[in-house]
Amino acid sequence: MCEDCGLVTSENRIDRGPEWRAFNQQEREEKSRVGAPTTDKLHDKGLSTNIDWQNRDASGTPLSKSKQEQMDRLREWNTRSKTATSADRTKQTGLAEVQRMASALGLPEHVEETACVMLKQCVTQDLMRGRSIEGMATACITLAARQCNCPRQPGDVYSVSRLQDPSRVDSDIRYVARELGVEAAPADPREYIPGYVDALDVDDPVAVRETAVDMLDTAENENLHSGRAPTAIAAAAVYSATVIHIEGITQVDVAQSTDASAVTIGKRYPEILNAYGVPQSA
Repeated sequence: MCEDCGLVTSENRIDRGPEWRAFNQQEREEKSRVGAPTTDKLHDKGLSTNIDWQNRDASGTPLSKSKQEQMDRLREWNTRSKTATSADRTKQTGLAEVQRMASALGLPEHVEETACVMLKQCVTQDLMRGRSIEGMATACITLAARQCNCPRQPGDVYSVSRLQDPSRVDSDIRYVARELGVEAAPADPREYIPGYVDALDVDDPVAVRETAVDMLDTAENENLHSGRAPTAIAAAAVYSATVIHIEGITQVDVAQSTDASAVTIGKRYPEILNAYGVPQSA
């Protein structure tokens, strides 16, 4: 330590680990005095406790019949206490739906946790009234994926959701984004290119993928993407790339592998090719 100004120039590193040592998993479990870390993926952040189902005391001796019945009643009340209010039950159901969809879509954990936080905020701010839990969970998943730069095709999200009417999802997405102040920019069309190309039977997927990305860059410079769905622009760019590389892929083939219709692709791809320097008739 500097005697003039009091600056600490060096110090011993603080050991933030436990004071005990363990050499296998069993020893770690026996010596550990803490539980699992808190997580936003559970409605109570994982702070509640569970009563063991084995009906044995601390020494491993089986409980008597009367004690077992008493523990069964305690377990039942313990379970009820975790979701004592309707808000807790809504959170529990909604978070389970978010986790199921995130797993089916292959989303990373930080996207899943972001969606769970959004859903909790929706329940806390009473935004769930008049809307289905499945719809709001789908909206939270979609917004979280966009916010974390891991967008998924709308068709993929709808396919794993339990919505009876997917047409209401767009309304739920706008509602959640507006009420929570979520600034989720439209998805980058480039994010869809790899998946679209992989879904097609092309001879040189790497070349098609690179050409499609170059075309998107040119289209953006020409402002051809303004006011158009990112999935439609990405699908048109992929089809345009297959035209240049003479892959023999039709507009219907691309439409079946993407969220864009063949009609939309037919309208957009001449504009992209013209901007790219490959003149096409309108």
